[in-house]
Amino acid sequence: MVTEVGDATAGDRPWAAGAVVVAGRGPVVAVEEAAGWAVRYSAYDPRADAGVELPEPDRVRATVDTPFDLASLTKLFTAVAAVQQIERGTLGIDARAGAYLPEFTGVARHGITVRQLLTHTSGLPAELPLYDCRDDEERLALLRAEPPTGPPGAYRYSDVNLLLLQQLLERLTGRPLDVLVRDGITRPLGMAATRFGPCPGAAATEDQRRPWAKADRGMLRGVVHDENAWALGGVAGHAGLFSTGRDLAVFCRTLLAGGSYGPARILGPDFVELLLTPPGLGFRVDQRWFMGELAGRGAAGHTGFTGTSLVLDPATDTFLVLLANTVHPRRRAPDSTPRAAAATRLARAVRAARDRVR
Repeated sequence: MVTEVGDATAGDRPWAAGAVVVAGRGPVVAVEEAAGWAVRYSAYDPRADAGVELPEPDRVRATVDTPFDLASLTKLFTAVAAVQQIERGTLGIDARAGAYLPEFTGVARHGITVRQLLTHTSGLPAELPLYDCRDDEERLALLRAEPPTGPPGAYRYSDVNLLLLQQLLERLTGRPLDVLVRDGITRPLGMAATRFGPCPGAAATEDQRRPWAKADRGMLRGVVHDENAWALGGVAGHAGLFSTGRDLAVFCRTLLAGGSYGPARILGPDFVELLLTPPGLGFRVDQRWFMGELAGRGAAGHTGFTGTSLVLDPATDTFLVLLANTVHPRRRAPDSTPRAAAATRLARAVRAARDRVR
């Protein structure tokens, strides 16, 4: 199946330098494959519009154990952390965010709710230039003051939603987000390879420089790619986690099983249903552009800017994890065709297996 993600090993400009695919149904992991390179380039040459290839002995092959920068898949973990508080009764899903963060006047004055933050219907902008602020105080002031730029209620994907949700959760619990994720999700599930950076053995991402990027940081490996998450110290509600395909398979299997994995329980079945019911809380539902033929009956998942994606299909008890470093050696126009192709191949394999049983 790994060849379905755009032949990650072939050509001068493959879709990704390296890729890992893990797929399964129920408790069974049916596919676990890796291809290409976790580290292939030393830099990006803008004059040649090409990566500067490392000598082959200096490259690092991608394996099924390679951690990748998850980018926006981090949002799913922040969403689960929020729903855990909803399940405990400490957070109201339709409560106003301003009730928890009264000094965040941008959302408080407009009555933005927790549900609107989780469903990207707050009207807040897609992002803020936190990476250009001088210090944490200026970054926090910008986040506090930002009002919606459109009417609440309409869908508008926004990293700011999850940054505000992080602030809310940290205020509510008195614990930082990385601790909430570790203690509430990854440690109980035995996901030892999933953590906020630094992550020295991770797949490389981008030779991050202006003008194509928003900061001048050079070739990145083991530190978060997202510029705002980097500016915030690597722990952010919208980006910052690193993980492996095997760990994310556990996360998927847990949600498909109603919130439990072995003896561990991170959510009750009713709250998993709340998380995944359209339009989804943090999760996106039935998005064919990256879910292919898995979409249509309540499949839920997300993509990440670095080349990652995750899809759960409760209707068939199926999951697909795709980790890739499509931004190595530099970012390009988004292309989810390989993601959709891999999901479609899995959907057809499940249908064929079901037909054989009949």
